[in-house]
Amino acid sequence: MKFAGSLILIASVLFWVVPSEAGIYKYVDERGVIHFTNCPRDPEFKLYIRDSKDDPSLPGARPTTPSYAVNIKDSTSYDPLINEFCQKYGVDSALIKAIIRAESGFNPIAVSRKGARGLMQLMPETASRVNVSNPFNPRENIEGGVRHFKYLLSLFNNDLRLSLAAYNAGENLVAQLGDIPPYRETIDYVQKVLEFYRSYKP
Repeated sequence: MKFAGSLILIASVLFWVVPSEAGIYKYVDERGVIHFTNCPRDPEFKLYIRDSKDDPSLPGARPTTPSYAVNIKDSTSYDPLINEFCQKYGVDSALIKAIIRAESGFNPIAVSRKGARGLMQLMPETASRVNVSNPFNPRENIEGGVRHFKYLLSLFNNDLRLSLAAYNAGENLVAQLGDIPPYRETIDYVQKVLEFYRSYKP
């Protein structure tokens, strides 16, 4: 009986530490700080975004680093938001859709190895600068990404190639070089976005 009781205790512990659903979990502590995790170890964490692998209503797959060499499947899921904010900030909607396709493959919970998040893969510093509090929220992410790209276009005198390179590699590096950085990732990224852009242009 003692052995059986031990098994029940172990099973209870395992049930507590393993979430019943895969996805992003959220917890707001006593200081008002918001914490996110995909592997909750505290019952205070509550399911915030269900993993798209478990919910066919969400586009994309588990959070991954996008590959610019892969022709990611197209989507029209976010066209209304893209059109809304592109009209608001004066940016070509076909271009923003191309960026989203290259950045995240339309996966709203994508997370890169470097920590970029959401549809337009905003780094935490960039998200903060454009007032995005939840980068996994498609509406916030797209508006923030459009605002950021509008800023880059202005910074580089509407040079599309340089603006795209800056979106990928950082504005300071591109400004210093005055050209696309000689990194294979950035070169491939610019080429891939331009290919998608041409396919979306009417």
